[in-house]
Order: sequence, then C-alpha cells, then structure tokens
Amino acid sequence: MRVVIVGSGHVAEALAIGLHEAGVEVAQIFARNEARGRAIAALAATTWSATKPAVADIYLIAVSDRAVAEVAASLDVPEGAIVAHTAGCCSIETLPAEVRRGVFYPFQTFSSGRRVDFSKIYIFVEAEDTTTREALEGLAGRLTHHVEQADSARRATIHLSGVFVSNFVNCMYADAAEVLAEVGLKFDVLAPIALEAALKAGESGNPVAVQTGPARRGDTPTLDRHRTMLASKPKLLDLYNKISENICHNTKTSKR
Repeated sequence: MRVVIVGSGHVAEALAIGLHEAGVEVAQIFARNEARGRAIAALAATTWSATKPAVADIYLIAVSDRAVAEVAASLDVPEGAIVAHTAGCCSIETLPAEVRRGVFYPFQTFSSGRRVDFSKIYIFVEAEDTTTREALEGLAGRLTHHVEQADSARRATIHLSGVFVSNFVNCMYADAAEVLAEVGLKFDVLAPIALEAALKAGESGNPVAVQTGPARRGDTPTLDRHRTMLASKPKLLDLYNKISENICHNTKTSKR
C-alpha cells in the first residue's frame, strides 16, 4: 500500500511520521510549502513535490477544512486510487465524485514537532463503498486498534466534542495562567493538577462522576470569594459564573 500525504501542516506531519513508523510506504509529501514539505518528507524517509503527485493507492488530503475542496479538485490521481480527507467538519461530498472518495479522520490535536502515540487515538473512517472502506480501515489499523465508521454528521459531532475538551480547555489554561501570574507564579505550577484532572476524567469514562471543586460541593462562601477576586476582570467573572452554574446543573442531573 503506497500513500501520498497531501499537505504540510500539523496533521500531515503526524500522519507521515506515524505511517512511516508503522511500516506503510509514504510515497511522497505533496505540498506547496517547500520548506515544510521537505522537512516532513525527511522525517518519513520520502520525497517532496509541489508539481506532480506520485503514483499511490491512497491520497490523504491533510489540509485546512476550507482548502479541502480546492486541493482535491486540482489533484491528479491514477484511476482507481482512493482520495480521502482528514477533516472533522467536512463532508465526504467535498471531494470530487469521480474518485473513490473517503474520510480518514484521526481524532487528536496535533502540533508540529510533537510526537503522538497513534495506538491510543481513534480514527474515524467513511467511504461510499465496501472496498474503499475496507482499504481505509486497513490503513487505519496499521496505526491503531481504535477504528470506527462515522458519516459526516456523526464526525461533525465528534469534532465539536473535541473543541470542548481540547480547544476550550486550553483556553482555560491560558486564563488560569493569567490569574496565577498576579502572584508571580508560572503555569508549570498548574501542570500537575491539569494532567491529573485529564487522566482522571479519561480513566473514569464519566467526567461528571469525578468532578470536584466548590461548585460541585455547593460551597457558596468560596464561590463568592472567587467572584470578589474576579470583580476587576468582568470577562473571567462571567466565565466563572457560567461554568460554575453548568457544574451545578450537571451535578444535580447526575443525581436524578
């Protein structure tokens, strides 16, 4: 199985490295950005091109959601090859109808230069026929045992959940670092509690059951003290109140 990675962003880098280390032949990195393309190609022991994609069995389009349609429409692939994108919120119909189209969605946050353990990641696959689906599942199976089918609607919901657990949580980290900086401390003070909270939620299978804190306990004096401390930061105060209310709601609902 020969695979061409189309793109040079974070997802493209992670997939190129992961597939190469899993023994899959990464035939080429096909991308407009020469510096990034060559760098990723070196990591996956392959070549880079911006002019013509190499012959392959599967072409994985790992570009931003808004660029998927344009890139796919301009891609020259052999007859019978599979073209799949890696976007969470793009329909399979974003790809040209004349190719064997599919979706290969690794559910993880990726950053350049940071290795991920694909064996722990879920990969969601979609295809329009059994043969294409089985080929994509086979490729995903080289990376992880967590392979599931997901149509566009289900995948969009999965993507939305990821925004809450990754993007929003990271924004909370930034807000917490701002609060902590007022007493001269850096974010590394928060790292152990952040890691433990994430591990505990993941291992429990039910985050509501392991919720802690003053809102969970109904500790009104502590809540009020925090609100007083945030009085000069209206945006953070509003966020604190809304999330505390949501924790109270989740706690009450779970007890019914």
